[in-house]
Amino acid sequence: MFHAVDRPGTAALRQRLREAHRASIRRSDPECRCILGGPLLDAAATMTGTALVFAAVDAAAVHAFMASDPYLLHGLFERIDVRPWAIGLGAIA
Repeated sequence: MFHAVDRPGTAALRQRLREAHRASIRRSDPECRCILGGPLLDAAATMTGTALVFAAVDAAAVHAFMASDPYLLHGLFERIDVRPWAIGLGAIA
């Protein structure tokens, strides 16, 4: 799982890069594929970060996949965390 928190004051940057980011995470890679994701929201429903779930060979593959993402390239994130994650309830179709 990829979890990232935006730097303060970057809402306009996020909005400007959003479509390019969405295209980037939809690309095909044999070692890493985004299977679901979306923005993190605050109490006012303002986007404040990103959560993505990947089917990947390892965390290094996620880092490599995300290295060319517009959000990372333009410094949107203040903090990034990549961790193993498993489905504990429900299923992904």
